[in-house]
Amino acid sequence: MKEQRFFYAPDAIQSNQLPPDEATHALRVLRLGQGDEIFLIDGKGSFHRAVVSLTSNHHCCYEIVESLPQVKPWRGHLHIAMAPTKMMERVEWMAEKATEIGVDEFSFLDCRFSERRNLKVERIGKIITAAVKQSRKAWMPVVNPLVAFSRFIENHSTGVRFIAHCYEEYPRQDLFQLLSDPALPLDEGVTVLIGPEGDFSTDEVELAIRHGFIPVSLGECRLRTETAALSAVMMAQLSLRNS
Repeated sequence: MKEQRFFYAPDAIQSNQLPPDEATHALRVLRLGQGDEIFLIDGKGSFHRAVVSLTSNHHCCYEIVESLPQVKPWRGHLHIAMAPTKMMERVEWMAEKATEIGVDEFSFLDCRFSERRNLKVERIGKIITAAVKQSRKAWMPVVNPLVAFSRFIENHSTGVRFIAHCYEEYPRQDLFQLLSDPALPLDEGVTVLIGPEGDFSTDEVELAIRHGFIPVSLGECRLRTETAALSAVMMAQLSLRNS
């Protein structure tokens, strides 16, 4: 079977050439030439089968042969909001793997016990783009900049919202059991908050609960921040997948 080569081209229909980074990969790494077949991912739900029509040192032009709308494998809008870890590679690992599994949006929270208060969103975006191409996803996750916890809570009021924490004094329900409850309107969107290694503060948990977030547990074991985020994605995918 002929190898299928996928490129991220958000303006695939409006444009006739690959974005600069993708063109460089196509020309200098893959050595593509006129007549070669490529597939474009627009990040909005479609693949586009195309052929290379013209190349130069820095440009790779194409002609679309066929547009291929895709059906998203999961229902609703899955949003993970996580306090970034001190080591950026752990944040990047989470974003990459969660993208491969399937997620719609990432947010990053500046919490009281946060170990990191700055974030290179552009680098995370590049890692996610590579993961989208590798896993052949037709949807590109949204990546939001770091935001104060209180601001996120106050401005986020749609869908079913959960906050995962480890405090025994605040009753928690099992996240997977809740996600399996047919009474919850999960199609309206699911948001899961994951705190830093030191957990959310009690004030943050109380603020979230007052704004309609449901306190949850991810299981019996304590998990690292990035592992907790990925576990939440897996649980949500098992509940939201179209099958």
